[in-house]
Amino acid sequence: MGVDDIPLFSNLRGRLGWLAERQRVVAENVANADTPGYAARDLTLPRDFSEALSSARGVELARTSATHLPSPSGSPSRFVVEASPDSETTPDGNSVVVEEQMLRLAESRMEYDAAIGFYQKSLNMLRLASRKPNG
Repeated sequence: MGVDDIPLFSNLRGRLGWLAERQRVVAENVANADTPGYAARDLTLPRDFSEALSSARGVELARTSATHLPSPSGSPSRFVVEASPDSETTPDGNSVVVEEQMLRLAESRMEYDAAIGFYQKSLNMLRLASRKPNG
């Protein structure tokens, strides 16, 4: 069994991939800050919890009570790049606000650092658990 077989690590790897892709989209926005008619974009994650749960191995979402809300259907399973309206659009139709893009970049960086820290702590915990006991 490898580290990739552990759902925690595969989820962290997916999150890091999403953050890297978001950084690429933000960099693209900044690069096109002076392009007439360019609309700023951002990534969104699938928001359907039941789909995220069903993609995990062996886990199924069940509605055990009539009072539970049904899960919405038709949610995308991968990242979605969508137009992101900013606070201002220039007369030439460009909607990139560099300050807002820098905030998104900083937010992504903080989330990336947190995910890497969690990944490292989880690996250290596995190393500790796999050590031979002293005695």
